[in-house]
Amino acid sequence: MSKDKLQQIFEAAGVDALYIEADFLRRYLTGFYSTDGYVILDGKSCRYVADLRYFEAAEKALAGSPVEVIEGSYKEAMELLKPYKTLGVSYPYIDLERAEDLRGRGYALKDCMPALKDAMVIKTDKELDIIQRACTIAEDGFLATLPEIREGMTESQLAALLEYNMRKFGASGTSFETICAFGAGASVPHHETGETKLKFGDPILIDFGCKVEGYCSDITRTFLFGDDGHHEDFKKAYAEVLKAHELVKEKVVSGMTGKEADEVARGSLRAAGLDKLFTHSLGHGVGLLIHEYPRLSPASGEVLQNGMVFSDEPGVYEAGKFGIRIEDTVCLKDGKIKSFMSKTEHDLLIL
Repeated sequence: MSKDKLQQIFEAAGVDALYIEADFLRRYLTGFYSTDGYVILDGKSCRYVADLRYFEAAEKALAGSPVEVIEGSYKEAMELLKPYKTLGVSYPYIDLERAEDLRGRGYALKDCMPALKDAMVIKTDKELDIIQRACTIAEDGFLATLPEIREGMTESQLAALLEYNMRKFGASGTSFETICAFGAGASVPHHETGETKLKFGDPILIDFGCKVEGYCSDITRTFLFGDDGHHEDFKKAYAEVLKAHELVKEKVVSGMTGKEADEVARGSLRAAGLDKLFTHSLGHGVGLLIHEYPRLSPASGEVLQNGMVFSDEPGVYEAGKFGIRIEDTVCLKDGKIKSFMSKTEHDLLIL
């Protein structure tokens, strides 16, 4: 991160120093991932306190950056905090025990997440490039998996195969636990992937994503494993979900609120008589966390801006019958939506 951006975050927080422990926030501020460590950001410096497990690697990775790497543990971090009175801490990403310890040491605590959120919600060109790589790998993994789908395999086996293929193309891990649903299982939006076996004619819904340099991708594809001639309602609903999905790409522009963006898809499904089956919001921000800001929901007043990354994922869910979701990770660029997903089918795929 640039020195100017660090200074911007510090000034917006309105404290003597920010004190950060959460792993994704440490990574955001320093560019270095670790499972432990402490970041102290004030108006003069950004210091990362790392123990011997990470110190050497951090020194090498952050050489020439605005971040000073200091060997130490919590004890050393507390020594560095002594000149300050008011600390910015990241609610809710600090545990109660740590907050109470800091208060017991005499510090006044203030939530610095608003300042961090305002910075994180607008992605830099570098961040957008990394997210594009994560999206490309997710699509490549999916395309490599399709020819390997066989009748009789379980949801868990298909999820594992997809995750392996994403790793093979360069993913460092998954963005979240892969959701793979066969048949009526997809009518639960967050279906728990299990041991259900695939049968000819089953709809398949897979919600998946992978990480690259800590940044996530998020994609859902719904398709048919063969056509047994009993899917007219499914096909009609799929066409309406796709229409809503594509309408979002066409109509959503910077300056809209999250509520207005959600209504583009919800209104389209309402016209088709399917809005009552659209049981979640249109989308959520995507970044170092799979669920970030902005929110695109019926209650969201957040204003969409260039550089924001979020999901476009309308869906319909008929209990006990089927579920359909079509999702891309997208961003706002030059006032319009640009999708990171360009390799995989959006029209209904029948294997």
